[in-house]
Amino acid sequence: MSSTKRNALGKGLSALLEDAKTDITSSASSGEGKPVAGSVSEIPVDQIVANPFQPRTKFEKEALAGLAESIKSLGIIQPVTVRKIGYDKYQLISGERRFKASQVAGLNSIPAYIRIANDQGMLEMALVENIQRENLDAIEIAISYKRLMEECGLTQENLSQKVGKQRSTIANYLRLLKLPAEIQLAIRENKITMGHARAIVNLDRPEAQLEIFNRIVSEDLSVREVEDLARWQNKKPESLVRTKKSSAVPLSEKLRKVNESIKISFGKKAELRRQSNGKGKIVIPFTSDDDLERILTLLDIL
Repeated sequence: MSSTKRNALGKGLSALLEDAKTDITSSASSGEGKPVAGSVSEIPVDQIVANPFQPRTKFEKEALAGLAESIKSLGIIQPVTVRKIGYDKYQLISGERRFKASQVAGLNSIPAYIRIANDQGMLEMALVENIQRENLDAIEIAISYKRLMEECGLTQENLSQKVGKQRSTIANYLRLLKLPAEIQLAIRENKITMGHARAIVNLDRPEAQLEIFNRIVSEDLSVREVEDLARWQNKKPESLVRTKKSSAVPLSEKLRKVNESIKISFGKKAELRRQSNGKGKIVIPFTSDDDLERILTLLDIL
């Protein structure tokens, strides 16, 4: 069997991009009003065909339905990648699960990176350069790492050398893409930090991840508190979060007035918390050294 024949039968990006002549897209520009190669554009779902080299052929229906519901409410956070193969026709390179879930969700179009047939080297350079930007959020970095690995055939070790990061750092970023879409969106919107996300991803179940995520947002938990919650919850068959909630008790009229006074004096995030066993705490967060000095002055500590 010839070498050409063997390459053509190979799976993955190399087979898709083997022959530039099979792709009518030859530059990073297109006709007026048409999606531009190298960009992220909204592509009609009915113009995208599946990747014939996709090694994964079975997708769990329940998981696909869950992703479809998430896409309906939050949209697609990670664009798929396509290459143009004809007039208003694109072939999927990566993101088949997101593509199928979008079809289940009834979307008319989805965001997609548009590739040209012979641009693998350019893509690699562009993504590496993109990762060096200072204003990227953790999810954008993780998506860039994933694209480099999937579309340029890099291992984590190869990627580590190209971007100058420890392999463990890259692995930590990639794990973020396994979090529920709500949490990924919160990372992009700076509602939680990378430290919070790394602690959450250690939880075994998505339900537990979402429980603690909601507590981070509502209770302004520190990274250390989230790490403690995650360790405890993974050891317990029953959710630590539920235990915490069930032990909380409403404040008495007197303590509600005290709680309001605390908020007026120290800020709206300060609060008095009480449990059914009589224990509790007063939480007074601060945002800067000046804010801490103000609080200490009010407490007559300075």
